[in-house]
Amino acid sequence: MFTSNPFAALSGSISPAVMQAYVIVMIALVVGGTLLDMVHKKSAKYFFDYWRNAKNKAVRQVAGGEMASLAVQTAVVDVLTSGEFCNARRRIAHLMTMYGFLAYVITTVIMVFAYPTPVTPTPTIVTALWYIGALLVCVGGYWFWFFIRVDVAAEGNSPFRLVRADLFVVSLVASVTLALIWAYFQYVGATGWATAFLALYIVASTVLFGSVTWSKFAHMFYKPAAAFQKRVEQATGLRRNLPAPANNPATFGSDRRLPQNY
Repeated sequence: MFTSNPFAALSGSISPAVMQAYVIVMIALVVGGTLLDMVHKKSAKYFFDYWRNAKNKAVRQVAGGEMASLAVQTAVVDVLTSGEFCNARRRIAHLMTMYGFLAYVITTVIMVFAYPTPVTPTPTIVTALWYIGALLVCVGGYWFWFFIRVDVAAEGNSPFRLVRADLFVVSLVASVTLALIWAYFQYVGATGWATAFLALYIVASTVLFGSVTWSKFAHMFYKPAAAFQKRVEQATGLRRNLPAPANNPATFGSDRRLPQNY
């Protein structure tokens, strides 16, 4: 199963051109939804206005070399290793979900566009990464949802309680879970079940990529910019009116602390 390209097998009933068009539409929805979110919330205007004001109030100026160093630190610490999470479990779950999602999305694009039919065999590494990425999303997502969420772990609410802020993680986990179930039934030849779960997979994926404006999907694009801005402010001598992390004031991390027994 881990060596099977589910999209190539699907090409017998759905044209690869249709699958490719769907992927392009989903990408367009993400781009359009993010831009709409920026316009609606005026986040870009706020960011640049805040950046300009902070630069004018800077105690010292940051040179180009130091700015590049701060950008590298942001990429390594805040993006690649999610250094803003002080809680180890939350950080691990986030990293599993993030890297799993990246592997899943990238390999999906590769399989749909480069190996859309069984005529051209899909490299094993590509199919394996698709399944591994999907499983990582499921492990990280379900772990976060049932055991790590603050309103569940610290406040005692039901893990099945849904609010608007949950739209992204719920649609993400649902989409990837349905993808794995669909791929399994297609691999074993259960055509009826495969068709049913394919339909559900398409619905969940459309919700995931089409709800960017209303979910937290767009936050993944804002967070690196905000983290970089914070590092630059610290380098220029500015201090935000926020408390330092309780565990180590000198460590760059999240200013939001969880309950002590969390």
